[in-house]
Amino acid sequence: MFQMIRPFLPALAMAFSFALPAQALDLSQMSDAERDSFRAEIRAYLLENPQVIMEAVAVLEKRQEEEQAQSDLDLIKVNADSLFYDGHSWVGGNPEGDITLVEFMDYRCGYCRRAFDEVNELLKTDGNIRFIVKEFPILGKESVVASRFAIATQQVAGAEAYKSVHDALMTFNGTINDTSLGRLADTLGLDANKITAHMDSDEVSAVIAANHALGQRLSISGTPSFVMQDRMLRGYLPLDAMQQIAEEIRTQ
Repeated sequence: MFQMIRPFLPALAMAFSFALPAQALDLSQMSDAERDSFRAEIRAYLLENPQVIMEAVAVLEKRQEEEQAQSDLDLIKVNADSLFYDGHSWVGGNPEGDITLVEFMDYRCGYCRRAFDEVNELLKTDGNIRFIVKEFPILGKESVVASRFAIATQQVAGAEAYKSVHDALMTFNGTINDTSLGRLADTLGLDANKITAHMDSDEVSAVIAANHALGQRLSISGTPSFVMQDRMLRGYLPLDAMQQIAEEIRTQ
């Protein structure tokens, strides 16, 4: 009986005010008496077999997940060059790795900070992952100032200096301003005046604008957000989850 009634689940949901459209059955073609009878029969069936509703919900959720995965895959393909080869993002890990992991991050994001050690552990233990950082400041003025400083460091002093600043900012506690950033640069042996003078340059602004535009195209609205090869991973993921996804990608 379930197999007979399953095609009518959207209509059943509508009948019970589940706010889904009646696509499988046009109740408007029935008389009032027929609709009342039909709904009474369905109600009785669902009361006797409530698991049907859960099964229908599971099917719907799986279908939505599949549709979202396909949509994300299409977005990644269309934006592959900007994601993986933009020419301005810092690249670490194994540059020749068989998997590329991209992170959209914000220095003031608590979950980005939580993911920081786990991403580093993933890169260390795996050894075959190319890692790209997308500066994506979205949490206020201090986030923007921190990203401008990090990007300016890369453009002025190079990739190694950027890595030092990036790591320091990910673990920095306190207010981020010109004074604290100047002290940070001095601690790391960098030319603070040269970096801060470059922070508001068009070159730095262009990187942030490009990353924000890319995030918008990918429907990224929060941090951290990851792209691992052809998969969109929205939000924080623990180390074991990232390891499992990497394994799945390699065996697919």
